Amino acid sequence: MPRTPEQRNGKKFYWQDLAWLLVLAAVLVLMLVPPMADWYQAFNGDVPYLSAFLKFLLMAPMGELLASRLRQGAWTKPSFLVGRALVWGFLGMVIALAFVLFQGGVATASQAGLLPAGMPLLLTAFVTSVLINVLFAPGMMAFHRLSDAYFDLRAEGHEKPTLQAIAQRINWGSFLGVVVGKTIPMFWIPAHTVTFLLPAGYRVLMAALLSIALGLIMALVKPR
Repeated sequence: MPRTPEQRNGKKFYWQDLAWLLVLAAVLVLMLVPPMADWYQAFNGDVPYLSAFLKFLLMAPMGELLASRLRQGAWTKPSFLVGRALVWGFLGMVIALAFVLFQGGVATASQAGLLPAGMPLLLTAFVTSVLINVLFAPGMMAFHRLSDAYFDLRAEGHEKPTLQAIAQRINWGSFLGVVVGKTIPMFWIPAHTVTFLLPAGYRVLMAALLSIALGLIMALVKPR
């Protein structure tokens, strides 16, 4: 008996779901399983910017693809996928720098008496997470939302979108209410507290995994 279109689509989506999971599994194997993990740690230490760029280039768009799967019931490639991925790669480098800056800044502020000295590890991780998510994350996420709006307008036929048109495209109420007001205190601060509790090498792994969550959140809160 011939298969219905729904059955054919269901099988196609099954294989696409499996492919997404296999890519994620391959990345985890690379980062965790010897001897690949040793090579990854050395690569990350030697060229941290390039390592961060490649991780976010691959994994954050995976979050956006997963968001389209959840929202539309199908895997849909975003328009200008390469451009969006390059933006994610750039943000990965900025995030890698921000992690070091805020971690070192908390230590320096403690020594200068601007923060309590001798804070336990958990409190230090929490304070670092709060500061990076309050002082850095909203601006970084707003930059991503602007770049996303630019690519959306380009996909609709606007060759040279103005900054005003890009800003008007964004639902700033949703951005401030959901992305900043809810995901930062409810998800990102706890997640980055755990991140800063980990050894330095594993923080990089955590950041790579969280980039999938970041891509997913930024895509899910965007208007349909």
